[in-house]
Amino acid sequence: MRPFTVEEIMKAVDGTLVSGEKDNMVYGICTDSRKSKPGDLFFPLKGENNDGHDFLGQVLESGCRTIVVSDESKVPKQAFASQPGDADIIVVEDTTAALQALASYYLDCLPLKKKIAVTGSVGKTSTRDMLYYAVSTSFKTGRNPKNFNNYFGLPLSIMDFEPDTEVAVLEMGMASKGEIETLARLARPDIGVITNIGVSHIENLGSREGILKAKLEVTCCFDENSTLIINTDNDMLTPENVKGNYKIVTVGTGEKCDYRIKDVCDFGDKGIEYTLCHDGKTYRVKLPVPGAHNAVNSSLAVAAAGILGISPETAIKGFEQAELTEKRLNIKKQGRIKVIDDTYNACPDSMKSALNTLMSTSIDEGGRRVAVLGDMFELGNESQAAHLEVGQYAGEMKPDLLVAVGNDARYYAEGASALGEDRVLLYEHREDFEKEVSSIIKPGDVVLVKASRSMEMEKTVKEILKDK
Repeated sequence: MRPFTVEEIMKAVDGTLVSGEKDNMVYGICTDSRKSKPGDLFFPLKGENNDGHDFLGQVLESGCRTIVVSDESKVPKQAFASQPGDADIIVVEDTTAALQALASYYLDCLPLKKKIAVTGSVGKTSTRDMLYYAVSTSFKTGRNPKNFNNYFGLPLSIMDFEPDTEVAVLEMGMASKGEIETLARLARPDIGVITNIGVSHIENLGSREGILKAKLEVTCCFDENSTLIINTDNDMLTPENVKGNYKIVTVGTGEKCDYRIKDVCDFGDKGIEYTLCHDGKTYRVKLPVPGAHNAVNSSLAVAAAGILGISPETAIKGFEQAELTEKRLNIKKQGRIKVIDDTYNACPDSMKSALNTLMSTSIDEGGRRVAVLGDMFELGNESQAAHLEVGQYAGEMKPDLLVAVGNDARYYAEGASALGEDRVLLYEHREDFEKEVSSIIKPGDVVLVKASRSMEMEKTVKEILKDK
C-alpha cells in the first residue's frame, strides 16, 4: 500500500480524531496486536472469541501510534495526546466496517482498469489463481493471498496492493446470506465469475436455490457495462437463472457456450490438457496443475481475461507459471510415497474431482492408490446423502484402499461397499488413523488426503510423510 495521512484515513472511515495530529503518516495496516510495529495503523477487530480492543496496551507498547477504535473507553489513558508523538486515535462506530471503508477508498485511488470478483461453492480459489496468472501477462495485477476472502481478509488483501495495480482479482467467500453483497459493495467489481453452485453452507442457506441467490449478490453493483461469467456445466448456472441488467458470458462443454471445453485429458499429478473453442478458433491448453476440473476453472479465467483485451493465446501462456494456493491438490513426496494434499475444504463435487485425479495418477510397481477421505461439513440435512454419494463414487472408481475418517465417514464406507470390506477402513477420529498410518501406508503408494478444513487433516499428511 502507499502511505496515508491520519486526516485521509479519518475521512475515508468517517471517523473522529480525538487525539493526535492529522498530518502524521501511516505505512501499513495491522489487525494482529502481536505483529503491530511503528508506522502501522491498527484496527482492533471484534471476533467471536476476542476483541482487539483488549490488546490496545500491547499495540501501543510495540510503537504503533495510530489506532482506529469503536470503544474509546478501552484506550489506555496515557495514549491520549498531551504532547507531539503521542497516539493518533480515530473513533468510529464499527472497526470492521471502517477497515472495509478504507479498503474501498484505496481501490478508488488505484489506477484500476478492471475489478474482477470470483465466487462459487467450489473452485473459486483455483480460478482466482488462474485468473491472476492470465491477467499478469498484460497488467500489474493484485489478488487475495491464501484464503483471505471474507469481511476481514478481503479488505486486508486490498490494502496490500501496490499503488500501481491495474487489475484487482478478488475472491469472495461466504457462509450466509448478505456476506457477498457486503464484499461486492466494498469492491464494486466490473466483472463477476461464478464457478459452481454446490451444497456447501446449505445448512445456513436452506437450498441450492438459496446458495445461488447468495452467490448472485456479486452482481449487486452491476450495470449494463458489467459482465457475469458462469460455468454452465453446473445445472444451476443457466443464463435464465442468472439474468440481469448486465452481459453474460458462458463457459462449459455445451456446444452453445461462448468458451467451449473439449477433449480433456487427465494425467493425474502431471496436470491436464484440453481444447478450448472460442469465436471460431480452437486452442490446446496445457495446465501444469492436477485436476480435470481445472479445465473449467482455467477457461473461466480465459473468458475474464478476454474482457480486458487479453487474447486466449496470451492468457493460456500465463498458465505456464501457475501455482495454486497450498492445500489444493498439492503434490508432496517423501521417499517412495506421494501424497495429493487437498485438505483445505471439501464438498461432493470436489471430492469426486480429487478421486478422479488420484485414479489418473501413475503408481510404481507394487504401489497402491489410497483415498483418505474425512468428513465434509456444513451440509445440514444433506450430510448423510452427500457422504453416501461420495462413497458410492469411490466404489465406482475402485481405489486400492479407502480410509474413511470422521463422524459421518461411516457413510463413505457404506456407499463404497462394492470395494469389499478388506479395502475399506473406518476411523471415527483422525488421531486413531494417524497412530496406525505407518502400518497402513507403504512405499510406492499414492495417497489422496481430502476433507473439510475443520478436520485438520493437514496433520494426517505430515504423519503419512514422516520418516519415510
